[in-house]
Amino acid sequence: MKVIKKTFGMLSDGQKVHLYTLRAGDLSLSISTLGATWTSLIVPSRKTGKEDILLGYSTLSGYTGVNPYMGATIGRVGNRVGNGVFSLGGVNYKLYKNDGAHSLHGGRHGFDKQVWDAEAYEERDGIFIRFQLESPDGDEGYPGKLKASVSYGLSKSNELIVDYEAKVDAPCPINLTNHSYFNLAGEGKGDILSHELTLNSSAYVGVNDVLIPTGKLVPVDGGPFDFRARKPVNRDLAAAGGGYDHCFVVDGKAGELRPCAEVFEATSGRTMKLSTTQPGVQFYTGNFLAGNSGKLGSVYNKHYGFCLETQHFPDSPNHSEFPSAIFGPDRDYHEKAVFGFLW
Repeated sequence: MKVIKKTFGMLSDGQKVHLYTLRAGDLSLSISTLGATWTSLIVPSRKTGKEDILLGYSTLSGYTGVNPYMGATIGRVGNRVGNGVFSLGGVNYKLYKNDGAHSLHGGRHGFDKQVWDAEAYEERDGIFIRFQLESPDGDEGYPGKLKASVSYGLSKSNELIVDYEAKVDAPCPINLTNHSYFNLAGEGKGDILSHELTLNSSAYVGVNDVLIPTGKLVPVDGGPFDFRARKPVNRDLAAAGGGYDHCFVVDGKAGELRPCAEVFEATSGRTMKLSTTQPGVQFYTGNFLAGNSGKLGSVYNKHYGFCLETQHFPDSPNHSEFPSAIFGPDRDYHEKAVFGFLW
């Protein structure tokens, strides 16, 4: 097991950004301190050799420009908050609206745009980087002083292990996730529509035409959102409106680590298995990628990557019927995810 630290670049305000590379088992993971962002994940294949399966950029400037959250850690609240407002304890909190009339992924200057403190540490079966960030009271409109700690690591058994923790000194919604775009054939190797997906999900969060939850959990029941049996992503894509950007309810008991998703790609023979403690997972098929310039000349067109973002349900602060995403002095935030790889 090995960790390498190097300078990735410098921001316009003079802050230095570092890049950590972890190597354990047969995997290699690189993470930037800007946004605690996954920048590359090298995975072997018996058919095609080692390849980077994450969309992203070769230089820091790619991540500081117009960037659809490539690989970023998202907070305080991932996904959408309807109308950029929520009420808590009789107080209305107004958030920055960066998605039309709504707030998305923590607002204008969310956790993805901040430089995190980082330290490497080793355990018996893996090597990790712990990223830490403090968010002041009122940050992007959210109440309470928050301390976030996110650990990303690799195990000797070819797992990528994720551990999210946060403490806040006043009641506040928290919903951390990671927004990595995967292509198991290798980044830049075409679209992901022939990838075969299984989701451990009997229902998804119903949304309106601007992707704000209606409050209803919709049974998948053999329709285009039913991935309980493995099927190609594109089989029912048209019936799903030409792309998926929906939160699926993970079957089983939230709070316990349980199977969430499995993805297979035939050309490389790679399989990715995902487990989570979170109540939901957002499956996104890169619908808004539009010829983005990526690594080493790669161009990312529509559907060239997919995201599986483990999380609480979107707009949870405005839906008491959803699992509570409100944390505070009497309730710390702690969630886990494990990505396993076979080839």
